[in-house]
Amino acid sequence: ALKLLFQMFSSCSKVGDPRPGQPYKGGNFCAFLPDNREGQKIAMLLKKAFEHGLTFQIKTCDGEERVTWGLIPHKTSWEGGKARNGYPDAQYLHEVCVVL
Repeated sequence: ALKLLFQMFSSCSKVGDPRPGQPYKGGNFCAFLPDNREGQKIAMLLKKAFEHGLTFQIKTCDGEERVTWGLIPHKTSWEGGKARNGYPDAQYLHEVCVVL
């Protein structure tokens, strides 16, 4: 299994964010992929998406700005199926590849 770890630090939003200049709260994020050829390919595409600022967004949650997952779907659990962002989900690798 491949485990992707993201540590997003608290900071201030920039031009282009929903509320430029406002502080936001970071967080730790984790995603999972199968450790096979397709999973490794998706991991490289997800890395490129992260480097281009496409993985996360800043949203208002409970009155404060915070980092959240963006529009690219990530599997955040090995269990729970598609409804809970987990596996099993037979279409996930194909769907995320299309998005990327």
